[in-house]
Amino acid sequence: MNVTEEIEDKGINIETLNNAEKETYFSMLKEVQKAQMSPEKLRSYIVELRTAVEQELVKVDLTSDQDLFLKARLKNYILLEIFLFSPERAKEALEDMISKVVKK
Repeated sequence: MNVTEEIEDKGINIETLNNAEKETYFSMLKEVQKAQMSPEKLRSYIVELRTAVEQELVKVDLTSDQDLFLKARLKNYILLEIFLFSPERAKEALEDMISKVVKK
């Protein structure tokens, strides 16, 4: 099974993505094929996808279905961001706490 088939099995149709999301998807696909995907790049891609959805949400001519769909995707991207950035933030908080203890 290839990456596109796996994504489509999760209920995401590549054809329904907007141009920014398709561009990001294809650049991610290219990176995966090169086996050069790093956690930093993945974080960057998720931020780009979230930003693209936010830009779509501010349009005033959305139908209620489009609005609901975009909000659901935005929530998913936010949850992915939290998941990807949490270990880094936890490490920073721990280092900050340790540095304060050491200074005393």
